[in-house]
Amino acid sequence: MPAQLSVNLNAVAMLRNRRDLPWPSVTALGRIALQNGAHGLTVHPRPDQRHIRFSDLPELRALIDDEFPQAEFNIEGYPTDDFLDLVEANQPEQVTLVPDDPSQATSDHGWDFEGKGNVLRSVVQRLKKNGARVSLFCDPDATRSALEAAKATGADRVEFYTGPYGGTYDDPARAAEELDKLKTAGSIAAELGLGVNAGHDLTVDNMPGLARALPNLLEVSIGHGLTADALEYGMAETVRRFVRACG
Repeated sequence: MPAQLSVNLNAVAMLRNRRDLPWPSVTALGRIALQNGAHGLTVHPRPDQRHIRFSDLPELRALIDDEFPQAEFNIEGYPTDDFLDLVEANQPEQVTLVPDDPSQATSDHGWDFEGKGNVLRSVVQRLKKNGARVSLFCDPDATRSALEAAKATGADRVEFYTGPYGGTYDDPARAAEELDKLKTAGSIAAELGLGVNAGHDLTVDNMPGLARALPNLLEVSIGHGLTADALEYGMAETVRRFVRACG
């Protein structure tokens, strides 16, 4: 089965936030994405609300509930109490926990599963009691012991950070090296019974290679590259292109 596409709306929200105006509409563009083959929508509500605002979450939840009941809402973020309260108020189908400092521009590394396992375990249990599937952001070269520690938290999936692979767009040799790392870690995750997601700097061009390296890939969350393409092709056609690239 091809990987499912979750469209990350952060870049759309960041463009909107340049002006105190309601456009571009995060909800309207989320609707177009779902109408054209996206399986879900992803947001990362940071404490400073520099892109997705807290007020966007109930609107996106209602969009899915009212118009696309088979779609999924994925909320990602660092598990502060405030973040967990937001999640519980908006009931996403999936929560992706990332180890970001709030001041970071974007996610750029996975969890230290062995060092943070006890903290993550309690958060995962809290989220799963509320019915969410839980995914943990994971380095692309994660070792077996790290992935075993991720599994021990009770998480359902890991999301491999594909930034290093995405950064090899002009270097095929390095791209092959990064794919080998992902393939190895993905195979271990499959052996352990962890589902595999992926995200960061994925494009129409590099998505097929990732899909071949990770035949057990369930979902990709794509925002920056997809939004950049939407400026050229429009959101509807861009989503269709990415769905095809997912296999």
